[in-house]
Amino acid sequence: MSVTIDGHEYYTAVEIMKKIRISRTTLWRWRSEGKIPAGRLYRGGTIVFTVEEFSEIRAFANRLEPVQGLNRDQLNLFNGGQQRR
Repeated sequence: MSVTIDGHEYYTAVEIMKKIRISRTTLWRWRSEGKIPAGRLYRGGTIVFTVEEFSEIRAFANRLEPVQGLNRDQLNLFNGGQQRR
């Protein structure tokens, strides 16, 4: 349920978390690390985001990154520490 303030539409943090299926902890961590917009404080301590900010958050949440080169030590974590031949 978005909020309209002075003719501008805003999404609440709770609404964004539900729409892109992330936890509250994840949203707050991304905000504190500067990976997504911080949003704005609305009455009652509710954090709201503009439509554009919501688009940025969704893009960050759905980003795809290339897998880094395989590291043999990391692979050993999945086979109980046994060396593969």
